Amino acid sequence: MTTGIHHVTGITASVQANVDFYMGFLGLHLVKQTGGFEDAEQLHLIYGDETGSPGSLLTFLVWEAAGRGRTGLGQVSEIALAVPSETIGDWLTRALSERIQVEGPGREFGEPVLRLKDPDGMVVKLTGTDSMAAMRVRGVTILTDKGDETAGFITRFGYGETARDGASRRLSSDTDVVDIREVSGFVPSIQGAGVADHVAFRAPDVAAVQAMRVSLKDYGPTHVHDRKYFLSLYVREPAGTLIEYATDGPGMSVDEAPDQLGKRLMVPPSDAARADDLRVMLPQFARPGEERFPMRDLAFIHRFHQPEDPDGSTIVLLHGTGGNETDLMPLAHKIHPRATLLGVRGRSTEEGINRWFRRFDAVTYDQEDIRAEAEAFADFTAGAIRGYGLDEGKLSFLGYSNGANLLGAILQLHQGVVNRALLLRAVQALEVPPGGKLGAPEVLMLNGARDPFARMAPALESALRQGGADLTAETLSAGHELAADDLTHARAWLRART
Repeated sequence: MTTGIHHVTGITASVQANVDFYMGFLGLHLVKQTGGFEDAEQLHLIYGDETGSPGSLLTFLVWEAAGRGRTGLGQVSEIALAVPSETIGDWLTRALSERIQVEGPGREFGEPVLRLKDPDGMVVKLTGTDSMAAMRVRGVTILTDKGDETAGFITRFGYGETARDGASRRLSSDTDVVDIREVSGFVPSIQGAGVADHVAFRAPDVAAVQAMRVSLKDYGPTHVHDRKYFLSLYVREPAGTLIEYATDGPGMSVDEAPDQLGKRLMVPPSDAARADDLRVMLPQFARPGEERFPMRDLAFIHRFHQPEDPDGSTIVLLHGTGGNETDLMPLAHKIHPRATLLGVRGRSTEEGINRWFRRFDAVTYDQEDIRAEAEAFADFTAGAIRGYGLDEGKLSFLGYSNGANLLGAILQLHQGVVNRALLLRAVQALEVPPGGKLGAPEVLMLNGARDPFARMAPALESALRQGGADLTAETLSAGHELAADDLTHARAWLRART
């Protein structure tokens, strides 16, 4: 009977730090990088042994710059990896020398253990076992306030109780363990960076998944998904921990040669039509030993996309209401394929969505906040130019809607910060424009003929012209949404100036 853990999935807020830890420090292989099957705009990394075999797999959903989660009841609290017992001292020395948070060594259930924390704070427990060729998943610890019910549920995946130690009971399969730790009264889990999303157990084949689904009819809804590399179902055990039951096949080499695993970004079949856009939007990273792009600690969350053959130019992107730092990357890449893209996230939030400044209603804006955020963005721009060595003469700014409105305000309030701007569906956000000269920035405004906010655009056009901007303003057959004509006009305008 096929038993044991198939994979464990966690959440990370920094793809580069995650790669550095799991590949660089632990020495795992990156066997797959793909857009998420639930959300293709979310990068999913899969680590494991050289062939990506079930039982060796740790996977991570990349939520760049996400907040920290909280591990609590109904959650995997620790991931255990098996290492040769005689190497525990070596791992301790390495962790200390590389300033990785470490606790131990100690002994649990008769085994030497060393607890580490990955860059997001997730506990990775190195457990000494008999010598083996490659690091594998030794087990997981589940926090529950329903110890008997949780343990009984896990036994259906081929586990049986083999030991107890205080509040913990150990369930063992043929290959690994699940430790059930009962902690009544503990806080509930909150999803976020540094928290495990789920643990998956191995199913021998599709028939086993189908049979398991029938057997789980009393445990609430179950969902079966084709993840291309395996077929699986999801269910929650009585305390709330998300459990997956996944087939061993087809495996990680179904779309890549065994010696090429994890070398290129894959896209779920359902998102094949927008594969090029996703490859621009998903975060880039460097493997250990590769040249990397160092990120600076600046006031705004930001992300770069570097094309294969950059020409030294950079386009800074400011999203619209509800967007994020990647939204405009596909458009900008089509406008200028050789430009490095710097996407920036607005700091103001409204009912959980990203904005660049507060508003009191759809057309009434917080003037003090506009000026504060415009000044902060001007400082951010100066810091990015210094910190990343950007060529000021090859710097362009592209904003849409709320982002374009902030750019319009920056043009008026901070002369010389923005010297080339593409404003898509921009309006005058300043109630009392400062007047005066703006220098001679080159500005393209693309307005929508059916845009309900278009009546506020002429005031911005007038302020820019009177300030001395080299302004091109065009009205497209569009509403407030972006249209194909935005790409055509923006590309022609920028090419004429770069």
